[in-house]
Amino acid sequence: MDIYIPMSVIKKKFSVIIRTKNEEKWLSSCLFAVRNQDGPEVEIVVVDNESTDQSVAIAKHFGCKMLSISDADFNFSRALNIGVEAAEGELIAITSGHCVPVNDQWINGLSMNFIRPQVGAVYGRQEPLPDSHPFDKRDLWTTFGLDRKTQKKDYFFHNANSMLRRSLWEDTPFSEEINGVEDRDWAKKILQRGHEIVYEPTASVFHHHGIHHSGNEQRAARVVRMIEAIQKDLV
Repeated sequence: MDIYIPMSVIKKKFSVIIRTKNEEKWLSSCLFAVRNQDGPEVEIVVVDNESTDQSVAIAKHFGCKMLSISDADFNFSRALNIGVEAAEGELIAITSGHCVPVNDQWINGLSMNFIRPQVGAVYGRQEPLPDSHPFDKRDLWTTFGLDRKTQKKDYFFHNANSMLRRSLWEDTPFSEEINGVEDRDWAKKILQRGHEIVYEPTASVFHHHGIHHSGNEQRAARVVRMIEAIQKDLV
């Protein structure tokens, strides 16, 4: 079903930032889905981290704006900041090269919420694939429900499927002092400035490994350290 988008939103420029690192298995599907969204044409900016597979060639085939970041310079925040800096859009969608929009209403579903000026950012639903690990299926189905919600205190936010106002990023870029969970750190800061974050379940992507990487303990420990720092305002 098509989503009604107000003209004030349609007239805005859209960019999509996609981070890649050896994503050839998923990237064609991701880019095809983004290129075939219903509505205004979007600029696609790919920030590649030294892929050794066909990721770069695939992105060039789809006419993406290509940027690169070395392993030595990489962290998740820096890759996003590089991408947003190079983007031309007023509304910036963010996803990963291994995420695939479920349908052609992904951009519309995210962007329709920005008719309300107090909304600073939106994140969408994430769904598992049939062969996703059971841990990932459980976590995605538990975390991303079917009800839209507006967050004024809860700073959960996820850059595997999100959209934000570039103007807010210009004032508050992603902190490069942390490596991972940059989305929650950023969300907490804009909520503290009086903005709102919306969870939009109609804007959905398939995410094979989910948000907890099949129970990877090392990644979990890193995420816990970062969230503890965010809770204590140490970043």
